[in-house]
Amino acid sequence: MRSGAKVAVVGGVFVLAAGGIGYGAYSMLGGGDGGTDAGSGSSRTASQEVKTGPLSEAEITGTSEDFLTAWAAGDAKGASALTNNESAAEPLLAGFAEDAHVGKAVITPGPAVGTKVPYTVKATISYKGKTKPWSYASELTVVRGVTTGKALVDWEPSVVHPQLTEGATLRTGESSLAQIEAVDRNDKVLTKEKYPSLGPVLETLRTKYGSTAGGTPGIETWIESADANAPDRTLLTVTKGRPGKLRTTLDAGAQAAAEQAVKKFGQASVVAVKPSTGAIRAVANNPVTEFNVALQGKQAPGSTLKIMTAALLIEKGLATANGAAECPKDVMYQGNSFHNLKYFDLPDGSTFTQSFARSCNTAFIKLIDDVKDDAALAKEARDVFGIGLDWKTGVVTTDGSVPEETGGVAAAQYIGQGTVQMNVLNMASITATARTGTFRQPVIVPQSLDNRQLATASRSLPAHVSQQLTTMMRATAAWGTGRDAMASVGGDKGAKTGSAEVDGQGTSNSWFTGFSNDLAAAAVVQSGGHGGDAAGPVVADVLRAGG
Repeated sequence: MRSGAKVAVVGGVFVLAAGGIGYGAYSMLGGGDGGTDAGSGSSRTASQEVKTGPLSEAEITGTSEDFLTAWAAGDAKGASALTNNESAAEPLLAGFAEDAHVGKAVITPGPAVGTKVPYTVKATISYKGKTKPWSYASELTVVRGVTTGKALVDWEPSVVHPQLTEGATLRTGESSLAQIEAVDRNDKVLTKEKYPSLGPVLETLRTKYGSTAGGTPGIETWIESADANAPDRTLLTVTKGRPGKLRTTLDAGAQAAAEQAVKKFGQASVVAVKPSTGAIRAVANNPVTEFNVALQGKQAPGSTLKIMTAALLIEKGLATANGAAECPKDVMYQGNSFHNLKYFDLPDGSTFTQSFARSCNTAFIKLIDDVKDDAALAKEARDVFGIGLDWKTGVVTTDGSVPEETGGVAAAQYIGQGTVQMNVLNMASITATARTGTFRQPVIVPQSLDNRQLATASRSLPAHVSQQLTTMMRATAAWGTGRDAMASVGGDKGAKTGSAEVDGQGTSNSWFTGFSNDLAAAAVVQSGGHGGDAAGPVVADVLRAGG
């Protein structure tokens, strides 16, 4: 322990008051040996034989007590010696006081569960005369040292704080970034408390635009990532700075509807985009994680991609909305068998619109040979729909992928399977492009904010192609596979359903995309089954709110 530290027993609980470092009282484990088979501070002599086998309850209790007592005393060296990785443990334990500026704390262990000991930390952060309480829970695990046989704390950064990862640092100070007050297109304030899915988005926007939004920094406790490109994660705001206003393209009403819609399912994502401008109106995920599935996900989108495939076939003169299209129950292509859902077929004389609205796979597969270009779909994706270009939305996004393929893999791409990779932002944008005929790169903050270069497709869809695509999507919403989901949506509306099969997954992912007037939205529900059953209602909820 550091000089001046004193330990007393109060009511059967170890209470430690440390001098020098400025620590206050620590509630520590009561009972136990206090020096059982641990490192520094242990009563065991070097002449004792090395222990093996499972840890005893006394070893677990004694080692965790010794470690927490040393940490409590600010003795980073002593505490790290009680771990199985001293060199990694000491800097983080020392940084608890020196970098995070914890001036007072109470660590209260709970009962051990096997070799794991949970504990709560109730601390006070003190920085330049400003203080604020801070509390959290974590746990440690006791293991037997491989070479020494001693009971040691299995070192992980999460021992200090549950969100600390390898190479990250806990810090308190004046933030290098000013706070932002993000607002929607109508000046309504957007917070992660009211709109949980926006938490990672707002943190990224603050990192990128905080220094230019006109605000002043406050004092914060944060986790500084080992990855220089990753944003810091704020854990506590000690004092608030003056936030600068940052206008986004989001719509609070659509965002609220999106948040509620995805909560109905275990894993779901939705994005809404304004076709005439590319403005992102809503982004929501359930669950909310640092990885934004709606914007960064990579999955096969199933039959929703038939919007793009239909555009290609109409452009090539191989299909028209009102022209005949064969739709047998199954078809072979280069040794690969493709079939429709439940092996349905359509009668002779059925139109391409009927095949699209009923989501007939075979009607699309049968036309592949006539395209006479294995790379045609990849070119259509890039040149018309902007897929795979470097989108500058204002936050990190994955911008879709349709690789050039041949044979059966190329055939699978035509129906949104195989190597096609999309997220709901990509599919909402594809729907928006089909609606207007021109790709407008999605944005979540106006381009005028930083004059960044937006991605542009090399050409638009011919007017007659866009018109036919829109007609077929209207049919899908009126009487096709999207009818039930879109029944409650008003305005000029259209849709496309999708069910994406995933290897090793018993139930398909549910995909749905649609538009109402000048709003397009797309959703995916993991293992949701048919597109109209799960993802469809999510899209409908957002379109009703934002239309």
